[in-house]
Amino acid sequence: MFRNIITLLTFCCLSFHLNAQEVELKKNHPERHVVVKGDTLWGISSKFLKDPWLWPKVWKLNRSQIKNPHLIYPGDVVFLDLSSGEPELKLLRETITLQPGAVEEPLQKTAVPTIPLNVITPFLSRPLIIEKDQLADSPRIVAGQDNRVVLSPNTKVYINKIEEEDGLNWFVYRPGDTLIDPETKEALGVEAIYLGDARVTKYGEPASATITKAKEEIFVKDRLVHAGDEAITNFVPHAPETDITGRIIKIYGGLAEAGPESIVAINRGILDGLEVGHVLAINRYGRIIKDPEPSKESADKADTKPKLKELNFDVSRDADGKAVVNFEKKAEKNDGLALKPGMIKLPDERIGLLMVFRVFDRISYGLIMQASDPINTQDAVQTP
Repeated sequence: MFRNIITLLTFCCLSFHLNAQEVELKKNHPERHVVVKGDTLWGISSKFLKDPWLWPKVWKLNRSQIKNPHLIYPGDVVFLDLSSGEPELKLLRETITLQPGAVEEPLQKTAVPTIPLNVITPFLSRPLIIEKDQLADSPRIVAGQDNRVVLSPNTKVYINKIEEEDGLNWFVYRPGDTLIDPETKEALGVEAIYLGDARVTKYGEPASATITKAKEEIFVKDRLVHAGDEAITNFVPHAPETDITGRIIKIYGGLAEAGPESIVAINRGILDGLEVGHVLAINRYGRIIKDPEPSKESADKADTKPKLKELNFDVSRDADGKAVVNFEKKAEKNDGLALKPGMIKLPDERIGLLMVFRVFDRISYGLIMQASDPINTQDAVQTP
């Protein structure tokens, strides 16, 4: 038989405001959904909610519970209950009563994840965003077994120095691309390329280790970074509490465009207020076009040419003593709203959603959850 064991979602009405964000039931939503292997909490919520990322809010999870959401397993039934006059999504789980007070529950079942973990697993603990030259002080491979050039799994390697307190398990990295902020042109960090794993067999100076895994070829001079703590895999999507805006700066997987389940990097991180689980809207920046039928006033302004007094210049002399005139047009203030006469900026359009699953100081990795159009680098992200 079925027994109602937990209420997942509680709605005050079909459409209401919660923390200034509207939560609505999806049109033509099902009455119930049987959870199957391969489902995700995001996918299940999207069957009932217009904006599936709002489910933690209607579950009324507090900040401490955000890290430990309700567990849902294959075979559970999520259904919409209207009997109280207020829509509620409830969870049913089949149980078998053996004797009074004893209930048999299926064991060793894997809970449904929030998002498809198989897509993001390679990015949960690697690659690594580092400061410029940060790997320079990391332990480095100084030699391989029998003078081997390419170091493969089960090969012994020698490290310049690793002490016992430094740890046993290590990742092997090599400096990769420098990620640049498209707005400020500032270097945000270097993306270290993950090459494989190593396990120390002897501490000291030098130390010995064995390559236990190789994703790419490993060479002398490659660097080691301690494996660190276990990666976060329990995600609960929620909106940032502040207004955050940024840009997509890289698309992974060798693709020029991103779509659902693509991984991207954005130019915002911990220092900007981002945290794991934050959901951001992806917007296509509205094009600036010429007005096909400008007003007479706009046309007159567009035809106005700059006068000499509007130019700054100075006179200097070169190495040969010749006079050199340097002209520099006065910088025009542009707050993002000012346009040249006769030009029109089309509205920005939402084309998708992403969820942040790993954060660094100034860069974050996100998984594209929804996309109505192909997503490109330079597309804007912001608090939805």
